[in-house]
Amino acid sequence: MYLLINFIIRVYTRITCRLDMPDLGQFPSHGPLIAISNHTGTLEVPLIFAHLQPRKLTGWAKIESWDNWFLRWVFGIWGAIPIRRGEADMHALKAALHALENGMIFGLAPEGTRNYNGILKRALPGAVIIALHSGAPIIPIAHWGGENFLQNLKHFKRTDYHVRIGEPFKLKVEGLKVTGEVRQQIVDEMMVQIVKLLPEKYHGEYADTNKWTEKYIQKETT
Repeated sequence: MYLLINFIIRVYTRITCRLDMPDLGQFPSHGPLIAISNHTGTLEVPLIFAHLQPRKLTGWAKIESWDNWFLRWVFGIWGAIPIRRGEADMHALKAALHALENGMIFGLAPEGTRNYNGILKRALPGAVIIALHSGAPIIPIAHWGGENFLQNLKHFKRTDYHVRIGEPFKLKVEGLKVTGEVRQQIVDEMMVQIVKLLPEKYHGEYADTNKWTEKYIQKETT
């Protein structure tokens, strides 16, 4: 069923979209990895999930999604991790760390919620916690065009959907006291790695390039 669902998604997205994903072949083929991405709608999650196969992926999904029988079924097959938003959900954190220990990809949207129009919101500092606890490399994924998907679908039009993958990096925090202010700066620097892959019109809260820093970013050598 896992393979069947992913096959259906790949076929469906290739029919309804003109997919522009030139970097998929450069995606790391093994090892634990935190994949961070902008969060526009509902399409990018299954699309990226299915097209990165055979890599095993998981991620957090709001626990309210399990109230919907269909989402509960799909998330169960995918192995998604329910999380209680707005509180310190240690069970969800431990499950995510366990997945990374087993060499999986953990998908994370630092914005914390959908932006719907593709224009970036300010990231939330909670996204830093799993990166610091796991020490896993982080890879930025940017996508755009999906904000037009539902409208195009209504008019039987294909959507131009673009995906770009950046360079893996780790966080440099050795000997540093990670305060709330520092966590916010770290997550902003993580978001900048996504912003660099996006067309300028989507930069939103990160449009001011004078505020882009990489104090806590250490690029992985390949």
